Amino acid sequence: MENKNRQPRVILHIDMNSFYASVEMADYPELQGKPLAIAGNPEERKGVIVTSSYEARKYGVKTTMLVGEARRLCPSLLIRRPNFDRYREVSKQLFAILREVTELVQPVSIDEGYMDISDLADRHPPELAEELQKRIFADLKVPCSIGIAPNKFLAKMASDMKKPMGCTILRKRDIPKKLWPLPVLDMHGVGEKTAEKLKKIDVHTIGDLANRKEYELKNLLGVNGSKLHQRANGFDDREVDPEAIHSFKSIGTSTTLAEDTSEETEVYRTFRKLAEKVEGRMKRKEVVGQQLQIMIRYNNRKTVTRTRLLHNNTNSREVISREAVDLFEEHWNQQPIRLLGITMSELVETDEAVEQLNLFTYERVAEKEPLYKTIEELKEKYGSDVFKSSKMPLPSIRTSFQKDFLDGD
Repeated sequence: MENKNRQPRVILHIDMNSFYASVEMADYPELQGKPLAIAGNPEERKGVIVTSSYEARKYGVKTTMLVGEARRLCPSLLIRRPNFDRYREVSKQLFAILREVTELVQPVSIDEGYMDISDLADRHPPELAEELQKRIFADLKVPCSIGIAPNKFLAKMASDMKKPMGCTILRKRDIPKKLWPLPVLDMHGVGEKTAEKLKKIDVHTIGDLANRKEYELKNLLGVNGSKLHQRANGFDDREVDPEAIHSFKSIGTSTTLAEDTSEETEVYRTFRKLAEKVEGRMKRKEVVGQQLQIMIRYNNRKTVTRTRLLHNNTNSREVISREAVDLFEEHWNQQPIRLLGITMSELVETDEAVEQLNLFTYERVAEKEPLYKTIEELKEKYGSDVFKSSKMPLPSIRTSFQKDFLDGD
């Protein structure tokens, strides 16, 4: 809960509108005002839409949609390949502009971030936000929406309320009128699975969530239920931390085996235990990570490490264990093993985590969509144990794509 004796804060959330498409339009003015989508393989009907302009969205073109379907909805759709180096360049220019106003800037992703302007007593927040919006558009030719609120959660919700080029104020007293009527799925921090669980207890709007007993939500969703209840009522004491994106380096653990072994079942059992420990530490620190590293020490003391960038951020023991085993099988030289270790890095706070998308992974994930659907259907019909006897690593069943993190170099 927030400290009510503290001086009120003023937080801005800056969210670039249709960022990748907007950068392309800024670089190629002939694209302005036309339905535009960014896709990794526009020549292929199975290519996946990364993002689309607002002109394209009017036709129903959405992120993760296949190119073939998007073209059926909008025959005049223009499609370009993504240029992530260019997007990161514009992103760095964006955050340089924000830091001219205050050093209290926290990048969250390549196209969004928070600012704490509480100490700028001589500036009227709405006027400052509008000036900032105009400056960004004048310098970068890219539109943005800005939310103005007393905390990060409300600022994030406010920036979503008017796009493109919106400046929205969301005060605590505005919550019942502006926030509570929204569908609960529109709430930052509520995904489709959580929304489905909430629907089963007749929580359909953010107001329904806010007015439920906190213990009911905690029983249903664990600690996250309490957190969502507080946010729905407008409480969020997270600071704007310029170092947050760099705060956590890695979390890992290792173990020396009771005896040198070449027995695969012992290796798999050990990786499960290590993954459980890593999951526990990550959840205590409320972080997720995208890079996994395993360490293998052989009986001759030779030690090797192997690293894999995962499709999405995770702190799930199942995902960590599965990916570790897969990486092990790929690199094991069949010699007896003395020690095993798992480390997760590229860590970010759970609250600010977004599923990452880059040119090398989104096509691969999209190709597996039919497999994901089949796995889910089988689990529903036969239970989650249906795959437990298989050694085959299963894909992480996360199918939404959102944003690419700022530090991609």
